[in-house]
Amino acid sequence: MERIGVVGLGRMGSAMALRFAAQGAQVTGWTRSGRTVEGVASAPDLGALVAASDALVLSLYDDAAVAEVLDALLGHDLPGKLILETSTVVPKILQDREAALAARGAELADAPVSGGPEMVEAGTCGVFLGAAPDTAGRAAALLRLLTPRVARVGPLGAGMVMKTINNSMLQAYVAGLREMLPLARRAGIPLADVLGILNAGPAGLPMIRDRMAKILGEDETVGFTLAGIAKDNDVFRRVVEAHGLTAPVLAQAGRIQRAAIESGLGESDPAAAIAAAYHDG
Repeated sequence: MERIGVVGLGRMGSAMALRFAAQGAQVTGWTRSGRTVEGVASAPDLGALVAASDALVLSLYDDAAVAEVLDALLGHDLPGKLILETSTVVPKILQDREAALAARGAELADAPVSGGPEMVEAGTCGVFLGAAPDTAGRAAALLRLLTPRVARVGPLGAGMVMKTINNSMLQAYVAGLREMLPLARRAGIPLADVLGILNAGPAGLPMIRDRMAKILGEDETVGFTLAGIAKDNDVFRRVVEAHGLTAPVLAQAGRIQRAAIESGLGESDPAAAIAAAYHDG
């Protein structure tokens, strides 16, 4: 089994490191902030992580962080190393560096994850894999330690395009739901009843069904923040625009997200914004 190094130990990176370890992999973590995760070995610096790993899994917050780490990796010899970029960033970040990383001996794949940390730890998240054919098999084998839901969708960059399509549909659904919930409240229909009826029929969505306890205030844990959702919305819109298209529904979802953040919900789970749309409507 390949030795795995995880770069970035935030909510998603920590969940991935723990999931890999639970599957019996040798896992080492490193993050620029110095954060560590109990149960996962830590490297003192990026060079030590590279030396201790056959595959490097990047789980970082934004374009700038991914670009910084990839550029830093170019300062190391990388023969035979597989770099799996799982963050939500525009494909150009990877595509612009593919040739330089290959010249250092590395293989590169984009493998963005759909699903929050709780789904990663449970092994139920989805992964969209974009890689050259020679790299895809190796990458898929490693990713299946995370989840059986690994879909190879095309060349480098296609993984992020597929995540854009998939998660944009989720964002569009939530934006529409939040627009309708004030109507339910004004008509006197309890929130639990509205969601229960939707969940039981063709207008339901597993994402909402699985978050019922959070939406109804019975579970106050935060899986992924609304600020993170809004950041992803910006990435998705730039992915669409890079292909010469527009996505007005995504733009509307972004406006709704920003309004919720301005109301103080930025660090809350997105479920809190759904509940707020009902109670404040």
